[in-house]
Amino acid sequence: MTIKSHERPPAPGHGERIGQRIGLIAGNGRFPIIFAENARRLGYVVSAVAHIGETDPELAQHVENIHWIKIGQLNKLIKAFKNDGVRQAVMLGGIKKTHVFTTVRPDLRTLAIAGRLRAFKDDAILREFAAELEGEGIRICESTFGLDGILVEESPLTKRRPTRKEWDDIRYGWEVAREIGRLDIGQCIVVKDRVVVAVEAVEGTDQAIRRGGELAGEGAVVVKRCKPQQDLRFDLPAIGPKTIQTMASVKATALAVEAGRSVLLDRRDMIEQADREGIAVVGIAGEER
Repeated sequence: MTIKSHERPPAPGHGERIGQRIGLIAGNGRFPIIFAENARRLGYVVSAVAHIGETDPELAQHVENIHWIKIGQLNKLIKAFKNDGVRQAVMLGGIKKTHVFTTVRPDLRTLAIAGRLRAFKDDAILREFAAELEGEGIRICESTFGLDGILVEESPLTKRRPTRKEWDDIRYGWEVAREIGRLDIGQCIVVKDRVVVAVEAVEGTDQAIRRGGELAGEGAVVVKRCKPQQDLRFDLPAIGPKTIQTMASVKATALAVEAGRSVLLDRRDMIEQADREGIAVVGIAGEER
């Protein structure tokens, strides 16, 4: 399937960026902090909306303004951005899907979006969310906006390359992961001896790796890739030191991720850690976009 990226204008030069405001809708993990640091270096002024119980409080040290909301408070998010003069924004970092069953507190605007959905799939929810913001004059940019240099390249990333046996599992898992993504279940699977031992669902990547490694024992392979229908504004696959730490804890030995559409967080630390643990990490070309 061919992926059609949303059109975006050429990135402005550094002089044009000075003082330009960018909104950040922040989930969990390091991704929002890395974005904020890089955006400020490029001359942007960053206004963040952070989610209570998800976003790292450290983000406040890397942005000009930060507004804390509960998950589902869309109207409050829009008002915060409008008050700050935000006209473009990015959505970075995950929100645990289990919040749907526990802490989410939807406002009337969020409930209206839910009422328009035929199915509660990630992409459908996020597209409706983005359409609501764009109707208010706030354009949602691709997740890679202002992040040149942190996407995974097509090559081995570590000193150790996958063994022949690991490559067999990677190739098998690559196709299975595509189907899991097509069904909008998740982006990550764990494989050993061409047997799928874990599939990422609402628990997230780290828990899927941990569960799969515990079932498979030493030598499991982790595969993570974009969904075929991936909207590049939302939820790109991301790996970092925590991914390697989780793999090492269950003695998983190889990680394959999609080149060009996966984000590598804290690159030097992650690769050094993988090399210490003897874990092979490789970027693989995905489909034509």
